[in-house]
Amino acid sequence: MGSGPGVHGGPQGEATDGDGAEGEADLGAGSGGGAEARPGAADGPRGDGADGEAEEPGTTDSGSGADSGGDGGAESAEAAEGKDSVSEAAAELAAQRVERERIERRRAERTEPIASGAGLSGTAADLLAAVRAVEKGAKPPAGGFDGPAPAPRRPAPPPVPAGRAPAAPPSAAVPPAPAGPAPETVRAVREVLAEGGAPEALAPTAAALLGESAGSVLREDPWQLLRLPEVRPEQADGFARALLGAECGPGDERRGRALTVRQLERAALGGHTALELSRLTAALARQGVPDADAAVQSALAEGDALVFQDALDEPGGHAEGAPAGEERDDGEDRPVRVLVGLERYALAEESLADALARLAASTPKRDGAAPEWEREAAAARGSAAELIRAVADHGLVLHTGGEASLAEPAALLRAARALGLRAWAAAHGPLGRDRLAALAAVGAEPAASPDAAAGGPAPDSPAPGGDAPDGNAPDGDAPGASAVTTVAGLLAGSEGPGRDTDGALDLDLLVVADAPQLDVETAALLAESLPDGARLVLSGDPSVLGSAGPGRVFADLLASRLCPRVASRRPDPGPLGELVSGIGAGELGRVEAPGKEIVIVPVRDAGEAVHRTVQLVVDSVPRAIGVPAGRTQVITPGHGGAAGTRALNAALKERLNPGPGRFGGFDPGDLVAYSPAPGRTVPGRVEGADAEGLRLSCGGESVVVPRERVERSVRHGWALTAHQAVGGRWPAVVVVLPGDAAGALSRPWVYTAFGRAVRHLSVVHGVEQALPRAVAEVPAAPRTTRLPVLLAPHAPTDG
Repeated sequence: MGSGPGVHGGPQGEATDGDGAEGEADLGAGSGGGAEARPGAADGPRGDGADGEAEEPGTTDSGSGADSGGDGGAESAEAAEGKDSVSEAAAELAAQRVERERIERRRAERTEPIASGAGLSGTAADLLAAVRAVEKGAKPPAGGFDGPAPAPRRPAPPPVPAGRAPAAPPSAAVPPAPAGPAPETVRAVREVLAEGGAPEALAPTAAALLGESAGSVLREDPWQLLRLPEVRPEQADGFARALLGAECGPGDERRGRALTVRQLERAALGGHTALELSRLTAALARQGVPDADAAVQSALAEGDALVFQDALDEPGGHAEGAPAGEERDDGEDRPVRVLVGLERYALAEESLADALARLAASTPKRDGAAPEWEREAAAARGSAAELIRAVADHGLVLHTGGEASLAEPAALLRAARALGLRAWAAAHGPLGRDRLAALAAVGAEPAASPDAAAGGPAPDSPAPGGDAPDGNAPDGDAPGASAVTTVAGLLAGSEGPGRDTDGALDLDLLVVADAPQLDVETAALLAESLPDGARLVLSGDPSVLGSAGPGRVFADLLASRLCPRVASRRPDPGPLGELVSGIGAGELGRVEAPGKEIVIVPVRDAGEAVHRTVQLVVDSVPRAIGVPAGRTQVITPGHGGAAGTRALNAALKERLNPGPGRFGGFDPGDLVAYSPAPGRTVPGRVEGADAEGLRLSCGGESVVVPRERVERSVRHGWALTAHQAVGGRWPAVVVVLPGDAAGALSRPWVYTAFGRAVRHLSVVHGVEQALPRAVAEVPAAPRTTRLPVLLAPHAPTDG
């Protein structure tokens, strides 16, 4: 493969400046001696654990989803290990904790619990009869698949006095520090663990998860140890054999039930909110469960999972909103699929569907007469004007487009605030928040700057210190400048307008950028928090990687036809925009790059990939492009392997900020990636450490990470995965594709990684034809969700 137009391979492997191949960058050719693709490499980019298990916090990218553990699932699973620890992350997690508490209340209200192993009756029997009927092709009993009732609205907090900063609402406030499991409980668990040959270090976590009777619970049902995410099925089996002896067997009902729940939890890590029954039973059979059907039945009877029957739409059939199992005029039953899922995600999807339908059907408040809205639309240009007109008349609007289209939600935010609306915007993370705030403050348009197209100053992500793109803070007096938050901060109450007396967000319009990053639980919390008459705009690029958590909210909404959709006509500028737009269309061709915007660096193996990456970041990019090392972001498919984030960060730290790592492996000045909650990564910088923990500067805010959380929630951040980098942009980006990364590549991954660059992109290329093949042939992995079925009854019918 020919080298790119700025930096190419020189003697002794040095990266040198050169003229390139006539100012063109061609990623579709082979790399000329690149490493052989080894998608099954043991310590490759997919992570270190077998069977997709997470080895430590962060993301192991594998396209846009996987059967288990893909699409950011590793980061979610690993970060979840510390969810019971009290830290500054508690505010972000508290909102989801409310959802879980509501689930527990619903479970406690059941009046006819069914003992494990007993004969089924009542609702459970109806459910199982319906499952069996569907499996045999018969018509299921009416009502056999009725879902749970819609969740009630949350109670309201006290009103916020005027002139005071809003306090965190009850659904997001930081709870009092839990006392933790009692010492005698931990001691009892430790004794059981030792008796079963399990590590006694698991005792505090097991005691916290299983409650004060954790010791007896584990002794009676050893497979409850699988509730700990770090425990594997074969380890739980060994633990059970040691405790139960001859009584233990692979067909034990307790084992099947625990593995059913675990399989559903792993599916959630891959983005699924439910699994088809046949797929679930097949997975259980692979785990050695002799009667997978009975295992699922037991989990349903115990209330550990729910079963649903979703009617499949067929040409000429009834509308999808018709009752499941309803007969057609020709007397035939409609085809259905049987899904099994965890109650928390079922409740979230149903709550989300109800809230979205409420917004779509409501008449928005007329804060400003129609002529005033039209005046603001006329002052805007192109699709920004279309967006303003759509929002004027509708309570729910979708907006799609590339990176340049971010100027349109910013224009909407300015227009709405000029009309007197309480308008706010929220982004996925601090980098996206600061970019949107800068655009809202100055009215900048990324495509309008000649310097941006030529590779000069352009709106890009701030440095970890949190400055605006031009190095200045956004003008707080400009409309919309100070009305941009992060989604987590908005829900937690640490940012944004606070709540009104009804418990709803105190606003008239909410614009959510990076909407593809909304998982189903976060989206439900947002939508439920909006008052009647408010407007919601979900904006984002459908081609980027999906959310780290379960669900595909933005994609499902786009397919639902529930509300107006405004597609931006604003192209991303320059050679980088042309390259990324082509990738989104499934094409990876030659791009003219006369200003060294795109550079291809072929490598033969992972060791050379690390060497060239360090050269690019430390020397070549600063010298040839003028972007300092601290503003150049490295992106690679995974954490493990010889060219994963761990290896790259170690090599970059040695050159950029060498030190002994006396603070848990970190030194002042280190760039880091901090995961305060599952699915969230915040770039930052180490400021120091003390008795309280590691002190970071993240997005202009000081953060203290308790020492017990440092190992599992903080990584070095010179190199990130594409999931960690989503929502941010940098002046220069180096994408590293070692040979063993071939199996992890997909079109959304390449689109997301390449799209993080504003002025310059270097591709360290060792995957040969796997790159163009991934762009052309590997779309986003499918996710199984119920949101389309739940939204279907509310979508307008044709004609």
